[in-house]
Amino acid sequence: MTEQLLGEPAAGRRTKILSHLDGRTPGRSLPGALYTDPDVFTSEVELLWRRRWLFVGTVAEVPEPGDYVTFDVAGSSVLVIRDDDEQVRAFHNVCRHRGSRLVTSGNGSVGNLVCGYHSWTYATDGSLRYAPQLSPEIDTTCLGLRPVALREVGGLLFCSLAAEPDGDIDLVADQISGYLTPHRLDRAKVAAQVDLVEEANWKLVMENNRECYHCEGGHPELTCTFFPTWGLREDQVPDRLRPDHDRYLLAEADLMRRCDELGIPHRLIEDLVDRPLGFRIQREPLDGVGESFSADGARLVGRLLGDLDDPQLGRCTFHSQPNAWVHLLADHVVTFAVTPISPDRTLVRSTWLVHEDAVEGVDYDLETLTAVWRATNEQDATFVRNTQLGVSDPAYVPGPYNDAERNVDDFVRWYESQIRSEAQEKGGAR
Repeated sequence: MTEQLLGEPAAGRRTKILSHLDGRTPGRSLPGALYTDPDVFTSEVELLWRRRWLFVGTVAEVPEPGDYVTFDVAGSSVLVIRDDDEQVRAFHNVCRHRGSRLVTSGNGSVGNLVCGYHSWTYATDGSLRYAPQLSPEIDTTCLGLRPVALREVGGLLFCSLAAEPDGDIDLVADQISGYLTPHRLDRAKVAAQVDLVEEANWKLVMENNRECYHCEGGHPELTCTFFPTWGLREDQVPDRLRPDHDRYLLAEADLMRRCDELGIPHRLIEDLVDRPLGFRIQREPLDGVGESFSADGARLVGRLLGDLDDPQLGRCTFHSQPNAWVHLLADHVVTFAVTPISPDRTLVRSTWLVHEDAVEGVDYDLETLTAVWRATNEQDATFVRNTQLGVSDPAYVPGPYNDAERNVDDFVRWYESQIRSEAQEKGGAR
């Protein structure tokens, strides 16, 4: 009876989200209900966020045994911790006794994990070590923390809440690891981390990141080094941007030569629509000096990452669906993790990484290091907040994408494909 009561609403919600998708016109933005309907949001949690591989952070955030971070998504809290054998593990942040949250801070360091409620104590490998007054006939070996699937890819950490995660992460890892390893995230440290709650649906946040159509007019700090013709074909470059594009082509040719000489991968790999973990990776030039996100493109950190000795490596940009984008430069890395909070609120966590031996005030100035993306994030928050207001308006009618927004279209097609695939598996597809 209980299953029936719970199952029917879930099936009804799946039917509802599919009905909204049926109303979508290919090549146009999504119908408004897909950005606003609480039932749609609940179905997305069930069909995507509890099924797909999610970017949760980097190994640099848990450098020592006992260091941990938490990642909260859709009612689940994941505890990522480096154990005493240096292995990074993930567990549900739920005590096996009465269900209390084990840790309540976003990050920290522990010797053991001690529940604050009744002092049940777990080792960093998740095994139960101590449970006061527990009856001796209870098998404590069955009461370790429940593991969450975790995979490291070149220092990036992904988790899956699925009982049986798909193997797509391994196929993606094979293709992107070579791009990431020169930056040696295992020898990096966190210089800054900023959480920003954006007043918009998570898909609007992702869509905004998938294009730079808005960059020229919206991101003056970013476009000091981020070429404004990104994403445009030759025949789409307007005359007023031709000098910028010509400069881009020269910088691109120089960067490719440098990468080839150093044996660093740079070519575009784009597989955004058809696989569960859609992704795109490419190394691209930066304007000016070509080293970092600064006003003139010069490096922001004196000490380069890993063993790199050439600062002019542009940006290696990786993004994955549903929730990440990462810029890897010679002097620092900045990662962005997106997590939905509600139909119209989304957390964007930005993290800046520098070499583990870089010293603030000597090798870098924190304010300067983070200035471009702090400003850009705030500008994007305004863009997506205004869009959320617009798609919630009864007057909203989905508009057409242009070619510069093809990655937005790719994201939307991926979203529809994944929702339909998972709904069909659960018996809600038509």
